[in-house]
Amino acid sequence: MSPKIKSSRKIARYSLIIMGLGYIATTPFQGSLPLDLLHGGFEAGLVGGLADWFAVTALFRHPLGLPIPHTALLPNNRKRMTNALVSMLKNDWLSKESIQDKVKHIPFTEKLIPILVKEIQSDTFRKVLIKLIKQLICYIDIEKITPFVAKKIEATLSNIEMSKLLHLVSSQLLNEQFDRKALDHVLKKAEDWLRKKQTSHQLGTVSMDVLSKIELDGMLQFAVKSIQSLLNEEKLGNIIQNLLLSVVNNLQNEEEPNREALILYIRKEIQGIDHNRELLEGVEKWKKQLLTKWEPEATIMGSLQQIQQDALDFVEDKNFMDTYLTPLIYHILDNIKENSTQIDNWIQKQITVLIENNHTQIGNLVQENLDKLDNETLIDMMENGVGKDLQWIRVNGAVCGFIIGIILTGIQALLKLV
Repeated sequence: MSPKIKSSRKIARYSLIIMGLGYIATTPFQGSLPLDLLHGGFEAGLVGGLADWFAVTALFRHPLGLPIPHTALLPNNRKRMTNALVSMLKNDWLSKESIQDKVKHIPFTEKLIPILVKEIQSDTFRKVLIKLIKQLICYIDIEKITPFVAKKIEATLSNIEMSKLLHLVSSQLLNEQFDRKALDHVLKKAEDWLRKKQTSHQLGTVSMDVLSKIELDGMLQFAVKSIQSLLNEEKLGNIIQNLLLSVVNNLQNEEEPNREALILYIRKEIQGIDHNRELLEGVEKWKKQLLTKWEPEATIMGSLQQIQQDALDFVEDKNFMDTYLTPLIYHILDNIKENSTQIDNWIQKQITVLIENNHTQIGNLVQENLDKLDNETLIDMMENGVGKDLQWIRVNGAVCGFIIGIILTGIQALLKLV
């Protein structure tokens, strides 16, 4: 019990004692007007104080423990009073309409953004946010998502149209002038081979062997035999070597017409690879064989684990918060400010729906809490809540009775004089 309530109870008790002592003290000395007035005042004050004490006590318990009718009003009418309290709280003080009307006028984003801006600058907020992000990264189960990722990669590769891929390849090759580069590479390799010492001997040997196997009629056969008798393998090889080198050198010349014709042929072949049916069928077959034999889980798991570790290292970097996260948060807050009306409307709508669906829980909660209290606890709570004012009712009853008693005694004295 609070000191103020104890003090007010003492004052109420003292007021009754004073009125009682005054009444007793003035009773033997009646006969003079001043003492009669005091006696009448103390008498009325005693009656008024006792009456108010009875009324106040009767609210909570039976006065003097006597089962007087219409006393102990709170315990005897507890159910009706708590029902009335719950009804008043639910339907009047905290009605759905009043709560929803208040919610509609709350600028949630306007109140929330300054709090967030202030918290962003605090070390505690930063540490908690970084810790939360790291926990989210660690919560990712690499083993569980690896089959899913592998399946998606395989599905993506299976759905690739090889004709489009080959078209992209051919376009890239032409953009990089692969036709010219390929011809120059082949010519350079051919030149290097032709300039080797053993190449002449190889060419001569092969050529003489070919000539010996040629079967012709008449003069042509005689001419071939004459050449074989005039030339040996070394001479024939040198002739063919020089001839081929001359052809290669001519094709290396940028202004050579045959070179441009050869490049044009290569370019057409490159342009047509996406329409080459045999090539497309071979590539498709190769793709299917590759996907059938491919076991990507181990590689994907290793890559995902590395990505996860890189993400953790990235978040732990001391510059991560200021360089990346803080600007992102401010950007989000700016977007919230720009769309504050829509966001507030959405929040208000959600709260309105929540109140609509759960408003009865307010009354139920109050009812449950009241039902948990026994009569003594409930009475004590109410007395502690309004006890000071109730005790002053007793004091006021005694004081008012005292004044009224003096007035009535004075009126009686005047009437006797008349």
